[in-house]
Amino acid sequence: MNVDALHRVSLRRTLIVVLLAGVMVGSFVQVWLTWHTARSAVDAAFDRSLFGAIKAIDANVSTDSGGLAVELPYALFEFFELTAAGPVYYRVATQDGLVEIGNPDLPMPPPDLLRDRQPHFATVDYAGETVRVGTYARPLRHAVGGSSDRRLVVQVAEPFASREQFSRQFLVGAIGPDLLLAALAAAMVAAAVAWSLRPLRQLRQDLQARAPDDLSPIDTQRVPRDVLPLVEAMNQHIFRYRELLEGQRRFVDDASHQLRTPLSTLLTQVTFTQRAGDMDSMQDALAALREQLKHTIRQTNQMLALARADTPDAALQPMDLGRLAGDVTKRHWAVARTRRIDLGFEMPEPVPAVQADPGLLEEALSNLIDNALKYTPEGGCVTVRVAAGDGVVVLSVADDGPGIPIEELPRVTERFFRASNTQGTGSGLGLAIVGAIARRHGARLVLAPATGEGGLVVRLEFPRP
Repeated sequence: MNVDALHRVSLRRTLIVVLLAGVMVGSFVQVWLTWHTARSAVDAAFDRSLFGAIKAIDANVSTDSGGLAVELPYALFEFFELTAAGPVYYRVATQDGLVEIGNPDLPMPPPDLLRDRQPHFATVDYAGETVRVGTYARPLRHAVGGSSDRRLVVQVAEPFASREQFSRQFLVGAIGPDLLLAALAAAMVAAAVAWSLRPLRQLRQDLQARAPDDLSPIDTQRVPRDVLPLVEAMNQHIFRYRELLEGQRRFVDDASHQLRTPLSTLLTQVTFTQRAGDMDSMQDALAALREQLKHTIRQTNQMLALARADTPDAALQPMDLGRLAGDVTKRHWAVARTRRIDLGFEMPEPVPAVQADPGLLEEALSNLIDNALKYTPEGGCVTVRVAAGDGVVVLSVADDGPGIPIEELPRVTERFFRASNTQGTGSGLGLAIVGAIARRHGARLVLAPATGEGGLVVRLEFPRP
């Protein structure tokens, strides 16, 4: 299974599997530790009892007669055999085995493991069964029974069956609560996962119940903090989609509003041209038809430019603003000479590149120059300027035309708005296009009266990279 397939697995199932696996591993470790601790405790308890029997025998060993004598504590042995649930074996002897009492064939531990006055325990097979042997050695004051070895060894062995039975009972009692806690933890994990994912299920149900045209933001009041960034991203996507749909709706409304009258006028002029009785009337009608077509084409191009500026996917790239402004200005020199207007370009010093869409920025500057040339009287002056400011790169177009009343400046970027002192034909889309392009680039659009008598200065302030 590849990574993508793993990502498509149910989140609920993944959480339950991972958390339950952790609970099971932790429970297994806890059970193993409990078993090991309990087994060690049982062995320690039984070994202490075995060592008690060894010390009781050792306390009754006598060597005063020159030999080895033991007075067994029979009451203790009977009790020990009762608790051991079987026969108990013992051996008292010198280490060389020449003098011994009890069961002579009890296995001895290796000599290097036997330390004086330190008990040694081992599990061995003896007399056809598994027994636990405790061995204790201590030095003798003198040799006994003709043996030259002066080390006494006391051994006691008990059957392992009683110890195993007690261990099982003790382990069941100790491990049982751990298993119960593991089952409880697994149930709590499943319940916690289901409860934690409940807001996501509710969110899915709310989204499925929405109407197709409902683009309102998702309510984030009941959204968990971990999921909040995802829901906020969804809300942002909804906002962008709603903005895109709104732009498309505005374009359709604008197109139907702006093209209906020009097309009707074109139809009327074509009809009039068909009815013209002489060549002069036909030429006049064709000239009027040509002007109306030019106006309609310009309106259509402006609306398409505005629709493009309203799209949220402008491709910004580093761009030489001075070179673009100079090229666009040169393309308008012919129109400026025809209208006897001085159109100039200034860039006092090189400016840093800005992040921009060349096509959109060219459209914005062309609209500014067209407006300036259209409303500047003959003999006037229009200046395109690029300069570096305080943290910004400024592109400005200044003219000495009639300007715009100060109280109307905040409205000039509205669609189809035309200033009260505007004369001639126009669509009222030029500055709206410039405003939309400025917003798309994160630039600031500033309109102010030009210094001197009349005129307007339009500034686009781009942030420095």
